[in-house]
Amino acid sequence: MEQTIKLRREYITLTQALKEAGCIGTGGQAKWFLQEHPVKVNGQLEQRRGKKLHAGDRVTVTAELSLNISS
Repeated sequence: MEQTIKLRREYITLTQALKEAGCIGTGGQAKWFLQEHPVKVNGQLEQRRGKKLHAGDRVTVTAELSLNISS
């Protein structure tokens, strides 16, 4: 499944994107989620909760779920 996340500002953090996609319920769950699940941003493994995502970035959460960041 592919989801598109529309930016309301210049960027969104990885934690905010995971929350918006429904992968986590609260920001506090992000650290655990990123340790337990390999999340890739533009093909690179990413574990920083505060990673800034901009329009055009692609986040792969699982083989079944990817997020497209758009403006």
